[in-house]
This record gives sequence, C-alpha cells and structure tokens, in this order.
Amino acid sequence: MSLPANPSASSEAAAGTTQPKAIIGVSLKMYFGYERTLDWCRDVAGIASAHPAVRSGDIELFALPAHPVLPECARILSAAGAAAGAQDIFWEDEGAFTGEVSGKMVAETGGKYAEVGHAERRRIFGEDDDVIGLKTAAAYRNGLTPVLCVGEPASGTAADAIKYCIREIDGVLNRAGSLGSTGRTIVAYEPQWAIGAAEPASPEFISEVITGLDAHLRSRPGQEDSRVIYGGSAGPGLITQLGPAVTGLFLGRFAHNPSAVRDILDEAAQRLGLLEVAA
Repeated sequence: MSLPANPSASSEAAAGTTQPKAIIGVSLKMYFGYERTLDWCRDVAGIASAHPAVRSGDIELFALPAHPVLPECARILSAAGAAAGAQDIFWEDEGAFTGEVSGKMVAETGGKYAEVGHAERRRIFGEDDDVIGLKTAAAYRNGLTPVLCVGEPASGTAADAIKYCIREIDGVLNRAGSLGSTGRTIVAYEPQWAIGAAEPASPEFISEVITGLDAHLRSRPGQEDSRVIYGGSAGPGLITQLGPAVTGLFLGRFAHNPSAVRDILDEAAQRLGLLEVAA
C-alpha cells in the first residue's frame, strides 16, 4: 500500500496543522487484563507506525484502555502516531472522591481523550445529561478531547433518532458551556439497540442520522472542528458503505483482533482516496 505524493500535506502534518480526514477509536471496556492490553497496544502500534494514513495525520487513531494501563498504553501508542485516553473521568480535578480518576490525572499520565456518556454509564450508574456535561467540562479544561456517546434506546425512524440525539448533545454541551467550557468534541453515535448486536444499524440509517447530527454539532459555537463517528457493533466492511458525513468509527469487540484494526484503517484510507492497493 502507498500514499499518493502530497508534499504540502506532509509539511502541514510536520507542522501539526493538518486536520484528520477520518477518526478511528477503540474502547477496550473491561474485556482485557493488564498484560493482554499491553500486547494489543503493541500490535496496534506496529500497525499504526506502518500505516501511511496514520503517519500522515489523515487518520486520527486512538484507544481507550482501562485506567491502570493507560500510562503505558499512551507511551506505546504515541510513539506510533496514535493516542490513548480514558473510558471515564470524574467531574472534579482533585478532592475527597474515593475511587474516582480525574481528567487532570488522565492528562498527566499521557491521555488525550475521555469517553463520557456511554449508555452503560447511563444505565448502570445512573448518569444523566447534567453529570455527563460536568465530565465533558472536566475534559475540556484538562486539554482532553471528550468522546461523547449518544444514542436512542429503541429502534425507530432516522428522524426520531436525530431528535433524540440532538437533545442529548445539547443537554450535555449546554451544561458544559454553563461552566464556561467548550472545545473540540468527538460525538460517537451509538444507537443503544445496536450495541452488542450481531449487526449494526443499516448503512442508510446510520448515514442519515449522522448527517443530521454532524450538521447540528458543527453549527454550535466552538464546535466547528468537531465530528460525529459511528459506534454500535461497528466492524470491518462498514465504513465503505457509509455516506461522506460519517467521518469514522468507534469500535468495540470487533477491534479485539488487531488485524481488524488494520483492515478498518485500510478501508478508511481507501474510502478517502488516500490509499492505493496493488492489484
């Protein structure tokens, strides 16, 4: 595989000014132990360091491991042009909050992202838009990019999904904004009924919903560089079927095999015309 020559893009990447054309994120949840997480990160780092679209900055690649392994994962992935982050943060930066991990500490240990608002956090721990907004504000003020998960609970029309998710986006970002906090946001659209399912939502449905959400998100003040990606049983073969508004994927169990990450990076690059594959 090779990239077409583009000297200006290379110079922009070297200067740190290139905006990524695609975003691929992975949450490992609590599936892996410490050593298996490190092995996975080493494998993915090897893939990333050899991938021209990651090296150029055209694809933004990040992984969210469990907190104890984050510092080492951040070190491994950052050396390969990728990054790491946390699956959750607390809304305060320090204090008597037993068992919590602050965005300040995530940043100090090399994290660049913080996932907030996942359906499991809402369902199991009772988090609402107010709590998620506070965590989003904590991410912004600590220099982390929040990965804000949104998604409707039941299958319905695309129009209904857009309305539901816009309410979640606005509820969270308005709460963060009430604290004077804003910044770039990655919104992961994960319809709750598709999480853990054998198949994702249909490509047509995903494309329609994300087109609506992306336009709304980027119309908000301070969110011009923000984008919406798709999660919810996303895996290899999906991104090639989606419309141009879908910038990327937020992966779960389908990324447990590092070779699937390589396939998805290749598909994302080919979709953008960044990758040439020899016949």
